[in-house]
Amino acid sequence: MISQTSIDQVFDTARVEEVIGDFVQLKKSGTNYKGLSPFSDERSPSFMVSPVKQIWKDFSTGKGGTAVSFLMEHEHFTYPEAIKYLAKKYNIEIEETVQSDEQKERASERESLYLVSEFANEHFQRVLHKTDQGKSIGLSYFKERGFTEETIKKFDLGYCLNEWQDFTDQALKKGYKLEYLQKTGLTIVKGDKRFDRFKGRVMFPIKSMSGRVLGYGGRILIADKKAAKYVNSPESDIYHKSNVLYGIYHAKQAIAKEDNCYLVEGYTDVIQFHQTGITNVVSSSGTALTSEQIRLINRLTNNITVLFDGDAAGMRASLRGINLILEQGMNVRVCTFPEGEDPDSFAKQNTLEELSEYLSNNAKDFIQFKASILFEESKNDPIKKADTVRDIVNSISKIPDPIKKEIYVQECARILDISEEVLFKTLAQIGNKNVQEDPKKGGGQKKAFQVIKPEQKAQKVNVQYLLERKIIEILLLYGNKKEDFEDLILKENHKGELVLEPVIQEAKVFEKVFLDLQDDEMEFSNANFKAIYFTVIDALNQNPDFELKTFINSIDYDMGNEISNILMEDERYSLDDWERMEITTKGKNDTVSQLVSQTILCLRHHLIVKKVDALNEETRNSVNIQHRGILEEVMSYKKLDTLMSRKLGRVVG
Repeated sequence: MISQTSIDQVFDTARVEEVIGDFVQLKKSGTNYKGLSPFSDERSPSFMVSPVKQIWKDFSTGKGGTAVSFLMEHEHFTYPEAIKYLAKKYNIEIEETVQSDEQKERASERESLYLVSEFANEHFQRVLHKTDQGKSIGLSYFKERGFTEETIKKFDLGYCLNEWQDFTDQALKKGYKLEYLQKTGLTIVKGDKRFDRFKGRVMFPIKSMSGRVLGYGGRILIADKKAAKYVNSPESDIYHKSNVLYGIYHAKQAIAKEDNCYLVEGYTDVIQFHQTGITNVVSSSGTALTSEQIRLINRLTNNITVLFDGDAAGMRASLRGINLILEQGMNVRVCTFPEGEDPDSFAKQNTLEELSEYLSNNAKDFIQFKASILFEESKNDPIKKADTVRDIVNSISKIPDPIKKEIYVQECARILDISEEVLFKTLAQIGNKNVQEDPKKGGGQKKAFQVIKPEQKAQKVNVQYLLERKIIEILLLYGNKKEDFEDLILKENHKGELVLEPVIQEAKVFEKVFLDLQDDEMEFSNANFKAIYFTVIDALNQNPDFELKTFINSIDYDMGNEISNILMEDERYSLDDWERMEITTKGKNDTVSQLVSQTILCLRHHLIVKKVDALNEETRNSVNIQHRGILEEVMSYKKLDTLMSRKLGRVVG
């Protein structure tokens, strides 16, 4: 168990914008930050982080909460794992009791897979640096590649002994179950026999964006025609190769800072670039690029520069990945290296300044790149040239942004010396063909480039829901604040008329809200809001030093998520929306006392209107004697409503 002192220190130190900024590219938006949702496939930012409130909200999925809840959602951490991650990030030493074997056994299967992978990472590093075979074979190989000790340790590079089951035996001795060794793919089980999958290979641990070891890539060092040069971990509950990019953990901050990601093919390409000084680089680990991998990059930047070897055949095959990148609405550039060179060898032979200059001078727009490669193959062949044009236009058709699409058509016309009209017609044909092949994408009969205005369905506004939510927000943000409130007391004047007489009283916001709701016997209609209301009132009553951040961190996950929804909702809708729905609240520049009074008045007004409507309905179903009494009650409520409306500044018809 982690001590409460350590937990409090983590919560006091961690900044939600810094934690989330490691996973999502955040851009300043007023007092908040915005970014693309890491939980859904979107192109318009709907993910918001509030440094002031120290919470986040994802409007595309409804998720929200604190820095800890983000890690639990995004990285699938348990609560203790999230605390430990933050402690490591902020160099906080945490106090905890050592886990017993029984506690380890009770851990979830997913966590067991992580523990096995982490043990393997430590084991392979120990073998590399501490054994004769590891040093003479594995370490020598890395040194020959030009990697320094610092680089080898940075990427946790290791070595698996060239023995059938050394790793498996060591893991079993440490108490790790064979079941999990097999599920991670580290051990192959055939009947009664057990084999180390990565026997005699140098090891490249593949990490998640938060730094957890998911799987491995292993390269064999001996000449063996029967063995594959590289072997990757098989798919497991924690490792899905189509969702992972090698190097993303080390590159994420540089990618966001540079607003560009270099995409290479191999492990050593990534490592050599880092060692040279360019750290915003990742690899698809030798697998075909996937949409999931591209979306992972898209959380950090909208710009990708694909780096290809000088090998023409490899470049031709890799061109397919460009269309996938374009489909995600990203900007893509391409850079190739001289023939016989790859990113690894080129970075090794050049200084940081030389490498940076080469990348800057040789990175081409994807159209220029495709044109140069494909036109070289179609010299003096009109049919092949026409196919090349269609290939490039097909790539342009993948771009979702119509403005970008048109600009690229103009650029294509200039480079290829073909009229824009012809290219637009070809683009329209491709668009129509795609619609016919997949009616879901285009609706069957829609024309290419046709703009369809979505039908706006009128939404029924739940005024009471909005006002109850506003009251919770007021309590959370200002509950402990002392204010001078202008209370309105109903009195009868000398003419026998009901009037509202103002009286100034000092009180804490939560006391004012609680007493007003209690006096009018107003109850929350929303069960979630009701539960939060009493929890917040109790916390404010018990703790004179109530702090929002501490309170959110102390309550359960579901309530914390609901509170984040409430606090971040104002960032989504402007005050104009409230006024359009006839909910008159004060703006953020007005005093807190005005905000409280106006909101309570609005709720009173709304409940009076509901009561009048209910009484009017009752008159339609009553006998004459009852009818008169109900009408008198209606008139009393209407007088009260008139007074409320005047105070709210409304014209009453």
